[in-house]
Amino acid sequence: MKAAIVKEKGAVPVIGHMDSPVATDGLVVINVSAAGLSRVSKFRSMGMHYLSEFNFPIVAGMDGVGTMEDGSRVYFALSAAPYGSLAEHTLVNRKLTVRLPDDLDDVTAAAIANPGMSSWAALVYRAGFKSGQTVLINGATGVSGSLAVQIAKGLGAKKVIVTGRNESKLQALEVDEAIAFDMTADSGQKRFEDALMPVIAEGVDVILDYLWGDSALAIMSALAKTHTDRVARFVSIGTSSGQENIHLPSSILRSSTIELIGSGGDSVSKADMLTAVRGVFEMAAEGKLTINTAEFVLEEIEEAWNAPLSPRPVVKVK
Repeated sequence: MKAAIVKEKGAVPVIGHMDSPVATDGLVVINVSAAGLSRVSKFRSMGMHYLSEFNFPIVAGMDGVGTMEDGSRVYFALSAAPYGSLAEHTLVNRKLTVRLPDDLDDVTAAAIANPGMSSWAALVYRAGFKSGQTVLINGATGVSGSLAVQIAKGLGAKKVIVTGRNESKLQALEVDEAIAFDMTADSGQKRFEDALMPVIAEGVDVILDYLWGDSALAIMSALAKTHTDRVARFVSIGTSSGQENIHLPSSILRSSTIELIGSGGDSVSKADMLTAVRGVFEMAAEGKLTINTAEFVLEEIEEAWNAPLSPRPVVKVK
């Protein structure tokens, strides 16, 4: 079968051929139709993610959309190595599949699944979000962040506040408050913290953070300085700022009601992740979630691999 193959750690996949998978106990063959490219999928495929646990060569891709033997359309996650989602066929645990709503097309499902489920899981399962709460999203101009805005509103957020580095993109979001920052400017962190204070003083229940770094520290510092007894659950989802480590004084946590939580592959169960993706698909099928996509064919894998993540690259296999 035709496949996008990663031959060694850190390499970009190239088109090649691999023997088609054969179904075994608990594992089913999926005829792949489309696969979205996310940051985690690319890094995992290249052996550069904490979830990478396989020997090369492998077929790239972590999840996708396709059909089962009975013709049913499904989303699938975590293909069994060495088979990934960027091939004509893949091998998947039957329990890691989700039926697609009839009103949801393959490309949209492939694009929205990973960023949508990560935002949903962080909000619902890690932060314990309840309808009527206020949500602050740090890094809302990326694909996951912009979906988080839609998901929070769809689940009944009373107020949505967004922060990020691109002011024009922030202003384009339909939210209650938008605060841009520039950490490269003189006193950038302090200016951001000062801008946050009056907004946070009104109360924030959940912070979804896709950036980490100095902006995350500014948000936690502002939360601590409000001296409120309202619990604020700060959920770290990603490090898009490029800053893996920050200097977080213990006094910020000791003098506040911040609950610092992480959300990722090992902090949310597979069952909850699949429940999250079902919720995302239902919301998308109802027209409450949208995502911009850029379509490629499998033979264009190198171009797709190097494309920006927004609009979301989707590789059509069939």
